[in-house]
Amino acid sequence: MINYYRYLPISETDQHWGLSILNTGCTRIKAKQDYPYRQHPDHHYFTWNNGRVLDEYQVIYIAGGEGSFESASVPATAVRSGTAILLFPGEWHRFRPAKDTGWDEYWVGFKGEVADNLVRRKFFEARAALVPVGFSAEIVGLFSSIIDQTRSERPGYQPFVSGMLLHLLGCIYSLNKQRSFDHSDGIKAKMEQAMMLLRCKIDEDVTIQAIAEELNVSYAWFRKWFKLYTGMAPQQYMIQLKMEKAKALLADPGNSIKGIAYQLRFEHPLYFSKLFKEKVGVSPEIYRKRCKER
Repeated sequence: MINYYRYLPISETDQHWGLSILNTGCTRIKAKQDYPYRQHPDHHYFTWNNGRVLDEYQVIYIAGGEGSFESASVPATAVRSGTAILLFPGEWHRFRPAKDTGWDEYWVGFKGEVADNLVRRKFFEARAALVPVGFSAEIVGLFSSIIDQTRSERPGYQPFVSGMLLHLLGCIYSLNKQRSFDHSDGIKAKMEQAMMLLRCKIDEDVTIQAIAEELNVSYAWFRKWFKLYTGMAPQQYMIQLKMEKAKALLADPGNSIKGIAYQLRFEHPLYFSKLFKEKVGVSPEIYRKRCKER
C-alpha cells in the first residue's frame, strides 16, 4: 500500500448532483507509529484525548491490523480487520490503531442529500457505526478506483466517483446483512426454500400460512424471519413477484388483462388493475400500450 490522501474542491454543479466526495485516501500505519498523520488539515486532525467532530460523513475500511473506536453513540470498542467505520456529521468520535499492530485503512469523506436520505431512512445509524463486513476484495477495489479517479481530477469526475461511492455504501450494507445470517444456517436454508416456493407457486391459490406449514414452522416465526431476511413481508414479496409476472404477460397482446388477473389468482380483475397501478405506477392498459410502442 502506498500512502495517499487528497482533499477535493466541490463546484456548485457537483453539489447539485446530490452526493459529493470531499476527501479520500489510504494509509498504512505501522506498529508504534503516531496516529493520525500531522499532515492532515486542522479540521480533520485530532488527538486521542480530545477526539473530533466533523461536518461530513466518512466511511473507513480497516483492511488489516486492529485498533479501537469510540463515539458519542458507541462505547469504547475494539476494531478488527474487515470492519467498516462510519462517521456522521456532528457526532463526536475518536479511533486509533493498536500500538503493537498498526493498521491499513482506506477512507472517503462525503456529503450530500443522497447520504442524508440514507441516514434518515436508517440504512446507516450512528449507534451502529462499526460494520463487520469481513475481508472484501470488492470493497478494496472500489476504494482504489475512487482514489485513482481523484489523482487527475478530470472534468466531470465528481459524479463519476460519487456513483462508485454509492456502490461502496450499498456493498457495505449488503455484506453486513448477509453476515448477520452466516451463523444461522437453518434460518438461511428455510428462507431460501421459502423464496423458491413462492416463485414456483406464483400462479397457484396458495397462502402464506400454507408456505409456513410446508416449511414446518409457525406462521409468526416465518413472517418475522422472512422480513428480516428479504426486507419485506412474505405477502408483499409474493405481490412483487406477481407484478413482475404480470408485466411479462402484458407484453404479449394475446393475453387479456382479465385472463392475467385470474391466472395470477387475483379475486377480481378490477382489484388486479388497482394493485398493478399502485405498484407499477400505471394501469395495465397503459403498460401494455407502452410495450406495444416499444
